[in-house]
Amino acid sequence: MKITRIEAIPVNVPLKPGMTTKTSHGVHATSPYVIVRIHTDDGHIGLGEATVAPRWSGETSLGSIAIIEGLFAPLLVGEDPREVTRLRGLLESAIRLNPFTKAAVEMALWDLSGKAAGVPVYQLLGGKVRDLMPIRMVVGSIDVAGAVELAKSFLDRGVKCLKVKVGLDPQQDIERVRAVRELAGPDIPISVDANCGWTVSQATETLQRLRQFNILFAEQPIATGDPSELAALRRRTEIPLMADESAFTPGDVWTLSTHRAVDIISVYPGKNGGICGTVECVHAAKAAGLPCAMGSNLELGVGTAAMLHLGAALPTIASEHFPGDFIGPLYHQVDLLKTPLQLGPAAATAPNGPGLGVELDEAQLEQYRDHSKVARATGSTTTITFEG
Repeated sequence: MKITRIEAIPVNVPLKPGMTTKTSHGVHATSPYVIVRIHTDDGHIGLGEATVAPRWSGETSLGSIAIIEGLFAPLLVGEDPREVTRLRGLLESAIRLNPFTKAAVEMALWDLSGKAAGVPVYQLLGGKVRDLMPIRMVVGSIDVAGAVELAKSFLDRGVKCLKVKVGLDPQQDIERVRAVRELAGPDIPISVDANCGWTVSQATETLQRLRQFNILFAEQPIATGDPSELAALRRRTEIPLMADESAFTPGDVWTLSTHRAVDIISVYPGKNGGICGTVECVHAAKAAGLPCAMGSNLELGVGTAAMLHLGAALPTIASEHFPGDFIGPLYHQVDLLKTPLQLGPAAATAPNGPGLGVELDEAQLEQYRDHSKVARATGSTTTITFEG
């Protein structure tokens, strides 16, 4: 089994009306991502997704395509895609950083490995330890009335956990959380996510005031620069703290654990540079005695499928206690899949087909293909492909 060709396809999928997400990083209204297809000489095609976001990891879809075209494809064409560990090493040696781009290619290798073996990726990871993964839906940093309206729509559908975005204005943050808690009642778990938006003093005061609303945990309350500041904040609050932007790599997890800076680690394959990277981060967290939760960059269908396989197979990703962000397709107008994933309303399940267990909907792919970016990158409107 040899790789013969790689496609990097830019897409731009809008979020559904009313589902636009606002955080301290900015407004997320459309998703300019990259779909990867790796072709092999036996007819199998592996799928991956680069959920790139410049304000998150510094990656763009044009940059992702350039890396795949100029660096990764020449290394991979002619190789056996089932040799995931060795090929991942080639990707790592070709360029520093760029985790979401690396994740897309590595995802496709795992997809091909599962298809070749005729088993789901979760089986390659050791088999399922859970069938159901509770999810949480996100209410952005919007006005209080809008937040209540969105939260009510989620609860009316049967959602059992909510995440409220904060980090823009402490007083408005408190009013938003207060209103959502009053709507949800005492039994719905609610977490908050500041996306690095608070200063240390703001976080200290605001978390103290949020205690009355029975917060499950607070995600990335302050910036990532100094884990000792995060550790000091943790000592001053009874609300458990989760690391997200400060936990990209196993080394990051180790640093946070040695500083006793957080209670929970957010993981997901895009941020961690692939499925292998997430496994490594989870093992580092497990060694430190820290549970993990599945985070998200609002993936489409392929990226979410990879998350589901990890969530199903790794015991330390404790969705039963900290519901995961297996939610990206629910926010987008389409997921680019022939068959939608099973995502809630209360819990998600992993696909059972070989590999990632998903197929692209070619009509959706063509409809949301970003021809403008292909034209700027290549001078034409053809998909970027690499022949071997």
